[in-house]
Amino acid sequence: MISKANRRGRKERKGRELKAWFSVGDLTQSRKGAKKDFYYYMSENEIAKIIVDAAYKVHVTLGPGLLESVYEAVLDYELKNRGLKVSRQEVLPVTYESVKLDVGFRTDLIVEDKVIVELKSVEQIADVHKKQLLTYLRLADKRLGLLINFGDSLIKRGITRIVNGLPED
Repeated sequence: MISKANRRGRKERKGRELKAWFSVGDLTQSRKGAKKDFYYYMSENEIAKIIVDAAYKVHVTLGPGLLESVYEAVLDYELKNRGLKVSRQEVLPVTYESVKLDVGFRTDLIVEDKVIVELKSVEQIADVHKKQLLTYLRLADKRLGLLINFGDSLIKRGITRIVNGLPED
């Protein structure tokens, strides 16, 4: 049960899905005026929209040309502010012949255990950056990744969506 003090906008996790609690008391009233509640599960695409919006805000605020680690810390802060679960620099082991090897693969951000975000601050994205993110998606068994280049003067040119078996909506 959710306490009354923590009701509005509280988010809970269930499995790999984000379960967000919303109150719709203003829209639907029961006979005694009690608020009705519902839960909403976010897809990878919905999470990606929030990430892109947060990246846009960070880019407009800080501008291009800073170190990748600065953008990573600020984007991490911004996504957590929006109520998303974010893990930074998570190690991705490689499984070879049923043996797990920690060989140094690290993701920049994993959001809601569903979307991998790889950040760059370079003049231009190379093909190797896209292949790197696709490899991360395969190793982590995730379906969607975002490659975000904060070095570009326009952030919309710096965002690349990489898919690993994600069905179309």
